[in-house]
Amino acid sequence: MGGRQTRAYGTYAIALAMTVVTLAGCGSGDDSSDVAAPPPSDPDAPATGTLHTFTYGDTVSDPLVDPFLAANPDLDLQTATFDSVQAGAAKVAGGFKTDVIQPCADEYQPLIQRNILQPIDPDGIENWDELKFRDSEGILRDDGLVNFVPIAAGPQGIIYNTDEVSEPPTSWADLFDPQYAGRAGIDGGTYLTPIAEAGMAMGVSDPMAMTDEEVEEAKVFLIDHRDQFRSFISSDADKVNLFKSGEIVISDGGRGSAKALQDAGVPVEWVAPEEGAMAWVCGLGITADAENIDAAYKLINYYVSDEGQELIAQGGLTVVNPSVMPSIPKEFRFTADPSSLTDVIAEVQPDNYQTWVRAWQEVKAGG
Repeated sequence: MGGRQTRAYGTYAIALAMTVVTLAGCGSGDDSSDVAAPPPSDPDAPATGTLHTFTYGDTVSDPLVDPFLAANPDLDLQTATFDSVQAGAAKVAGGFKTDVIQPCADEYQPLIQRNILQPIDPDGIENWDELKFRDSEGILRDDGLVNFVPIAAGPQGIIYNTDEVSEPPTSWADLFDPQYAGRAGIDGGTYLTPIAEAGMAMGVSDPMAMTDEEVEEAKVFLIDHRDQFRSFISSDADKVNLFKSGEIVISDGGRGSAKALQDAGVPVEWVAPEEGAMAWVCGLGITADAENIDAAYKLINYYVSDEGQELIAQGGLTVVNPSVMPSIPKEFRFTADPSSLTDVIAEVQPDNYQTWVRAWQEVKAGG
């Protein structure tokens, strides 16, 4: 979720239940692509052995994983983190070993193309039929198997320092307001958010359907405004530190990042731009080369359990398991409720995403 709080995600309130695409080649490159990872024969047994995970940073934060480890004391959990799914996929393809990896609805194709994901049997997920966003793009296969299990969602809007920004921002274009030159931030951990936000700042109404020409225009717009931004921010931790140090006073980001800043005493607010906030869905998948499949299922089931979902809600994110809503403290209930994402723009991987990737590489290289 890390960059997903900046970047977590229908007939489920936010049009995230997009037309499900056929995703072939999700296994290890042979017949295993059509064979689901077998669920544990005893799902109630504690996890043992060693489990390797590769995720966004806040997905494996101590407050979130500690209860799982306490319930599974004989498990050795080895965590590693990335700033984007694309970077994570490249590392795994290069030989990095992990049992569990974190895809998102707008960042799953690199895992599919590199045959990194092993299908998941939905019968191995204890409350699968109740999960929101379970048929978002990239999650559910045509054969009924699952690429990854959603664990959290969240909106992408604008965060601003109320002491430094006198007039609350109302538009994505406000990120590019010259009065914030050198003191603004924009997500740089993934290609999708900065290009989509630039497109909306230029008047694009459906950023996920931008043509190659519109992507090119957004690229040029970002290059022309490079000096606007103190940093292309690669993680939520970096974003929080930049706000705390006063180096930035406005940035794109999620409600989770805003909450972290508020908890740290930084006077910030989060707003949904008038063009529409975007929303992400992220989850957990099992890799084709996973060695501890039983523990992988155990971990995924923990994240979608009431206990795991309540902790996710307390981080300012939107839950995928609605059964937890009655137990969520009042101050977190609105942001945790999937219905709070009504009418936002679903972040999905564009059909021409390779054009987006090339454009973003040019932006980062300075044009």
